[in-house]
Amino acid sequence: MEPVSLDRTQILVLNYNGRALLQECLPSVIEAARRSPVPCGVVVVDNDSTDDSLARLAFEFPDVRVVRRPNRGLASFNDVLQELDEPVVLLLNNDVKLAPEAVGPLLRPFAERPDALFSAPLCWTFDGRLYEGMRTRVRTRFGLVQGMCRVPGHEARIHEADLTAAAGPILAVDRARFLAIGGYDPIYFPGRIEDLDLGFRAWMAGLRGYYVPESTAYHKGFATFAPELGEARCDGLAIRNTLIFAWKNLRGVRLAKHLGWLAVRLARGGRAFRRAFLEAASRWPEVARARSALHAGSTGWVERQEAFFRRFDW
Repeated sequence: MEPVSLDRTQILVLNYNGRALLQECLPSVIEAARRSPVPCGVVVVDNDSTDDSLARLAFEFPDVRVVRRPNRGLASFNDVLQELDEPVVLLLNNDVKLAPEAVGPLLRPFAERPDALFSAPLCWTFDGRLYEGMRTRVRTRFGLVQGMCRVPGHEARIHEADLTAAAGPILAVDRARFLAIGGYDPIYFPGRIEDLDLGFRAWMAGLRGYYVPESTAYHKGFATFAPELGEARCDGLAIRNTLIFAWKNLRGVRLAKHLGWLAVRLARGGRAFRRAFLEAASRWPEVARARSALHAGSTGWVERQEAFFRRFDW
């Protein structure tokens, strides 16, 4: 693998019914693009918004290009990236602000690290007081795999560059490698866990994600999901998609332990969990196809899988 030569980039902002968020966040994104060390455009990828996002964009940000796509959540990025030719592209949710000099540090890993698939910044809440991520660790709890940033002792490590298991609301990606491993998997639509799935598949393909605290971003968190879906639905999606992650990706003893825990958990009841399980199970044909494609012809899967969990365990 060779490092990437960078002479231009793009920032893609995913939007769904986010007029107010775009008004609040897009000026910082445009300014960060202006200060990028290489030419950098800004594109809003609109997922069939039904509010007046597009009208307000045309009026307030006429220089920002808009690409319209059917609502596939983060997987909408996959189609748009196929149409670009920039070697590295930044992918943002619409509830993200960028610090003025955020772009340059995120590009450096691709020039310096031949195994880089993605890079992620130090991310704060909008008020700059609470750490949001993106130095992501992984734990297995009650049979479920979870990606976490606010782990015990994280305060002492947030300014240290490191590998990261996943990055959700903002990351820069090597476009060709991202597409080569399948991009975001639409099986997780409308969302949750797809960033961890991407990070895991990257690791299994010999690629890495880099946490770059020299770059700073600010994230509102669930600013689109919560109003559209509600808190209970968001929690249910997290459970459903964590089950899908395990069924799709895991092998060996780790999968056996998950299935053993799952049998006990289902026997004990719990309406919300059962609902999430049934929803995940209804997607089994898709999960099975994804698992078959992912694991076909692979060797050393369990060893690489366990290396992933050892590296990011907390």
